[in-house]
Amino acid sequence: MVGKAKPETVLVEDDDLALVDRMREGRENLIREIRKVIVGQDEVVDQVLLTLFVGGNSLLLGVPGLAKTLLIRTVAEVLDLKFSRIQFTPDLMPSDITGTDIIQEDAHTGRRYLKFEPGPIFANIVLADEINRTPPKTQSALLEAMQEHRVTVQGTTYTLEEPFYVFATQNPIELEGTYPLPEAQLDRFMFEIVLDHLSEGEELEVVRQTTGIQEPVFRRTVTGPDLVAFQRLVRRMPAPEPVLQYAVSLVRATRPSPNGKSPEFIRKWVSYGASVRAAQYLVLGAKARALTTGRYTPGFEDIRHLAHPVLRHRILKNFHAESEGITTGQLVDQLLDAVPVPRSGM
Repeated sequence: MVGKAKPETVLVEDDDLALVDRMREGRENLIREIRKVIVGQDEVVDQVLLTLFVGGNSLLLGVPGLAKTLLIRTVAEVLDLKFSRIQFTPDLMPSDITGTDIIQEDAHTGRRYLKFEPGPIFANIVLADEINRTPPKTQSALLEAMQEHRVTVQGTTYTLEEPFYVFATQNPIELEGTYPLPEAQLDRFMFEIVLDHLSEGEELEVVRQTTGIQEPVFRRTVTGPDLVAFQRLVRRMPAPEPVLQYAVSLVRATRPSPNGKSPEFIRKWVSYGASVRAAQYLVLGAKARALTTGRYTPGFEDIRHLAHPVLRHRILKNFHAESEGITTGQLVDQLLDAVPVPRSGM
């Protein structure tokens, strides 16, 4: 049985309490508006919204036709944020993402000068479509933007407008002509959000909606500045020490250790485990999940609920796991069974 973290008195400021209510109501309003276009995928929508509230970036994994692009575009429209879609192809260059200096001529003096022409990265929500179809050099053009919210071109640094998010998509079944993302870049994504096929009833509803006239009108109640305020609220929210310890214990247990401190199945099937960034995102996600469900402190169940999307793209399986058909999802399931929940505060 999963224990509960001992509640703590937090968020005593009246402004913070009002912001918690606004964040919870904002989530409900966003879900209602998104549902005007997106059918089903409840867990996917929830993880996308948690990404927004934390201020992270996420990777969407799913076969074609599951509305990955439509979902992110709809979220941007509901929030009235600038949206940019970049189709990643083998011939895409870093400057095609960040922008470049172009030569201009002054009409009055005839003098030439360099003017920076911003690329599609200069948006609030950027969709990197099929990110694994472009070489690593171009993939890395996203790294600075994702981590620092800025880009550097020809020695000049340009700050990106807040809020800023990158959502990247991958097709899990088509590997020909792709460039797998290096672990360092995968680690910068908060979640790996997996989209699966809808139920028969939901698929019928999609066909019904998309084969008729669809002109949804969105009621925009959450703004870009609201998202920035929510992100700061999440970081101000304290987390109980046992919850922090549990997150760290889960992440450390993913790393194979020859001294026997890691679980036996991890030593058998894993080459490399998750970094400390995984624990950071587990805690931040748990805080945001608690706040959006009307609680003022995260618990162990929040950590467990987010373990799969946070850890599955950070665990690198070895040859033995691949040959035996072991999935990262199975490894995370075993990890949740193997790592005990702290007894303190239960």
